[in-house]
Amino acid sequence: MQQRPNRPVYLDNQATTACDPRVVAAMLPWFSEFFGNPHSAEHAMGRQAEAAVEQARAEVAALIGADTREIVFTSGATESNNLAIKGAARFAAGQGDPRRRIIMAATEHKCVLESVADLAAEGFESVVLPVGPDGLLDPALLEEALAVPTLLVTVMAVNNEIGVRQDIGLFASMARAAGALFHTDAAQAAGKIPLDVNALGLDLLSISGHKLYGPKGVGALYVRRRPRVRLAPLFSGGGQERGLRSGTLAAPLLVGLGEACRIASAEMEADHARIEALRDRLMARLSQDIPGVALNGSAAARIPGNLNLTFPVATAADLMRAVPDVCLSTGSACSSAEVEPSYVLQALGLSEDAARRTLRVGIGRFTSAADIDFAAQALAFAHAALAPLPTEA
Repeated sequence: MQQRPNRPVYLDNQATTACDPRVVAAMLPWFSEFFGNPHSAEHAMGRQAEAAVEQARAEVAALIGADTREIVFTSGATESNNLAIKGAARFAAGQGDPRRRIIMAATEHKCVLESVADLAAEGFESVVLPVGPDGLLDPALLEEALAVPTLLVTVMAVNNEIGVRQDIGLFASMARAAGALFHTDAAQAAGKIPLDVNALGLDLLSISGHKLYGPKGVGALYVRRRPRVRLAPLFSGGGQERGLRSGTLAAPLLVGLGEACRIASAEMEADHARIEALRDRLMARLSQDIPGVALNGSAAARIPGNLNLTFPVATAADLMRAVPDVCLSTGSACSSAEVEPSYVLQALGLSEDAARRTLRVGIGRFTSAADIDFAAQALAFAHAALAPLPTEA
């Protein structure tokens, strides 16, 4: 067995990423030295903070090919998703739009599923489309669903559990042809794969800072200006962010988000190649040492840093207990001591038993080859120890 690392090997980069040291360095002065309120434009320190916030807005916009005026800052993708979905629905209803249909995939993030569910009390109808065994949504199913007048389609760009990439450009064009808005939760995609909101034809896109090596507690929502997408705000207040998101902006966090987006724009291609090589190295080792380990979701249409693996014998909970020096996750919701089988995996057709034997591996910018080799060996040893001994004939 390889030597125990000085600190745990972190392979849960879909849950969160480490804040890049360059991001931390960019943020630090804005906590204490440059502490002005970015909305206090009547004095120098306020204008200084305002300029930093607008530079951050420009960096976020550049990452996704948007105009700076199309970026609304939020606390993260959960708020962005809520604002996009509830905001679009409530504005349309307030204008007398008769459409009440919202379409989404069965594998959307909980905050999307729950946002749409919340709107049922306001008379909106949710249509949940199944995905195939590869985790991908069939365009024919969306086309059929769009035959009924639809207000909004929301399909996530990259799934947070299985890492598969949906064809959001195609789905956006289908939604537009049917007269519906299209929103995508890009928390797992922004900074990891190229995104161009204009080329893709998107109306709304959600970003989370801590998924792309930025700070927690900050994110953004892209809102198309031409043709203009109108939203009803979730918050009442001072009218910041063009009235869509009231509240004093957290300048230090926004500076961090901007720096994280700048780095991602510059280094995405190199990160992609290196992380993909590490992922393939880990998959090859595990396939060799644990015969029968299975990859969930499309092998081709996925981001480089994700492996969602079903093990042949051991449960995910047992494996995680057996490898305390490796940080992994099930991708499942936990309530007290019981781990519920992932609804995403069940949507792919996995049984409850198979879902309980499934781990999510998230490889990132700061993962090393030594980390991969240690994790592969640790998982192989643990699985062998947990597997029942063969019975004699």
